[in-house]
Amino acid sequence: MPNAIEVEDLTVAYGEKPVLWDVDLTVPRGVLMAVVGPNGAGKTTLIKSVLNLVGKAAGQVLIYGKSYPEVRRLVAYVPQRGSVDWDFPTSVEDVVMMGRYGALGWFRKPGAKERGLAAAALEKVGMARFAGRQISQLSGGQQQRVFLARALVQDADVYLMDEPFQGVDATTERAIVALLQELRAAGKTVVVVHHDLQTVPEYFDWATLLNVRLIASGPVERVFTDDNLRLTYGGHVSFIRRPAEANGNPGMTGERGL
Repeated sequence: MPNAIEVEDLTVAYGEKPVLWDVDLTVPRGVLMAVVGPNGAGKTTLIKSVLNLVGKAAGQVLIYGKSYPEVRRLVAYVPQRGSVDWDFPTSVEDVVMMGRYGALGWFRKPGAKERGLAAAALEKVGMARFAGRQISQLSGGQQQRVFLARALVQDADVYLMDEPFQGVDATTERAIVALLQELRAAGKTVVVVHHDLQTVPEYFDWATLLNVRLIASGPVERVFTDDNLRLTYGGHVSFIRRPAEANGNPGMTGERGL
């Protein structure tokens, strides 16, 4: 069976500045993967390249061995919260049902089935009682939960999420982590742009370290090392590790600039 995502010789440039350079990346099926790297490393551009939202100077991206347009219904996307116009006059329920448009087509109206799926997804993310609320009236964490519900109703096989923990409180973060791990347990592939190095070993089983070029990608216990992290961040980060866990895999307890 083909891998969930295959990136081959990918180069993306904005003007004359390369944002991704000659990236080769394989994402197996059924992993929960963090994409980490400094600001400007190309993390969001990598996600957008998979979604065919940015032009490629070279290379290709395949999902289950096919181009994105061929399998778009199998892919769900949660963008950065800051990239969304939250003042758009629509309700929470309507935002979630937008996730069904790929299956319905743009000219069929959502019916009882779609409303039931939306209600179930909102219940799963703890937002059922806000279904009729205007999206602009929600807090940042609540808005993020709504976008996760929209992704859930797509019933996708691959989920791409751009910093879903950004600006959320601890309770929402725990809820999101539980949801992502539930998706992985169901055999879904989940790729998350993530910035908190301390939580990578706790939340994820796969990691990709990126800084324009690919530094390393693979199981967290193999690639999430001090040496790889220093290569990724240009040697400007030091780490304090807690005692080894029962599985022999140490985790980060802190980070600071040198």
